[in-house]
Formats: sequence, C-alpha cells, structure tokens
Amino acid sequence: MTRGPLSTHAQVTRPTSAIEIHADPEVIVQNGTTGILRCTFKSSEVVSSVTTVTWYFQSSHPDSQFYKSPYVIFYFTGGRGFPGPEEFKDRVQFIGDINKRDVSIQLSPTYFSDNGTFFCDVKNPPDVKGTQARTELRVVLKESYSQNNTTFIVAGVCGALLVLVLIAVAACIVMRVLHNRHDYEGCTSLESVNSQAPQPRKKVESRVEGSRSTSPSGPLQGPVIYAQLDHSGSKNSFHKMEPVVYADIRKN
Repeated sequence: MTRGPLSTHAQVTRPTSAIEIHADPEVIVQNGTTGILRCTFKSSEVVSSVTTVTWYFQSSHPDSQFYKSPYVIFYFTGGRGFPGPEEFKDRVQFIGDINKRDVSIQLSPTYFSDNGTFFCDVKNPPDVKGTQARTELRVVLKESYSQNNTTFIVAGVCGALLVLVLIAVAACIVMRVLHNRHDYEGCTSLESVNSQAPQPRKKVESRVEGSRSTSPSGPLQGPVIYAQLDHSGSKNSFHKMEPVVYADIRKN
C-alpha cells in the first residue's frame, strides 16, 4: 500500500494593529470665515491607494437634517476627494497630504448651521481598527470671537507675569543665600589671618633687646671740664680762669 505525499496548506493571518487618529478637540471660527479642521493619523502600514479618509458631520441644531446621526460630507480614496451633500459640496476642500498622514479639510465659508461635531475616520488596510477623532466646531459672531481672543490674550499675559514673578523671587532667594555664605566665609578667613598674624610688640621688644646687647656695658663718661690758670707775674694781670671743655670718651 503506497501513500501519496501529504500536502498541507497553511494560511498565515497577519495580525492587524490599531490605527491612531488625532484631531483638535474644539475649533472656534467667526461666521462667514474659513474654518480649518485638522486631522492626522499614525499607522504601522504604508499608505497606499486603498487608504481611505471619511469625514462625518452631526449638527447641534435640533431642526437640522444632520441632527439625528452623522452624515458623510467628504470621502477620499485613490488620491481623489468626493464631496458629500449639497450643503457641503462646494465648501469642503481637502488640504492635507495623505503621504504625510495629514487628512485635514477646510470649510469655507462657515455658517451658523455648521455648529456641531465633525468626525475624522481613516482606514489604512490592513490597519483598519481605530477610533474616530472628533472636533467640536463653534461658529460665532465677530463680537463673540473678539471677546474670546481677548480672554485668551489676557490669560496668556497673566501667565507670563506670574512666571516672571516666580523667577524674580527665586533669584532673590539665591542671591541672599550666596551673600550670607560669602559673609560667613569672609569672617572665617579674617579670624584665621588674625590668629596667624605675628605680634608687633614682640618685634619691638626684640629690637630693643638687640640694641641693648650692642651698647657698651660700662657706665657712660660725660664731658670733663678743666680750669686753666694764668701764673704770669705781670701787674696788670689778674687771675683769670678760662674754662676749657675736653670731651673724654672712654671705651671698655
């Protein structure tokens, strides 16, 4: 009994990883201007022609047709974009670069009816599992937009001033510590120098003692005074005594 070769067919399944999609949580634009809805993704797979991008919109107005559930407003695949309903057909434009994993869109002009949530979804087969990113779009009047910008500016200025105050306080503390340490080290070094400094009185005494040792040990002889008398026999003469001073310096 002969047996033929056994043939086995193995099917290898490649595990898929989750795709990461990121978008701005909130975008505030002025009515009638251009709104940028940014969206990027991270995928372990290479971007190809089968990569797809889908943007959805769900209105926050109860009387809108897009209120109940998200509607597709833009679809991108094979390097081409396909606009959705008439309300967005001429206003949505793809401004990203899918090769750089940027799938952002531009909405121009924006209307109050665009208030709502925009969803960004990317599929990069076989990397197709991932959570959609969402952006809340708020379309406001010009006055409200200016107030929001003013609030952001004031908050930024206050934050910068607080940082400067903290830096100044820290600098003062450091300078005070260094100053105290310098004074302490100065006193210590001064005490050390004073303790090692020679006593000048001892030097004077030693000099005096040296001078005493070099001076003669015997008593000092002062000048001696002699008297010279005239012994001539003349009548007009009289006894005259003239003092003569002789200096007598005696040495041992």
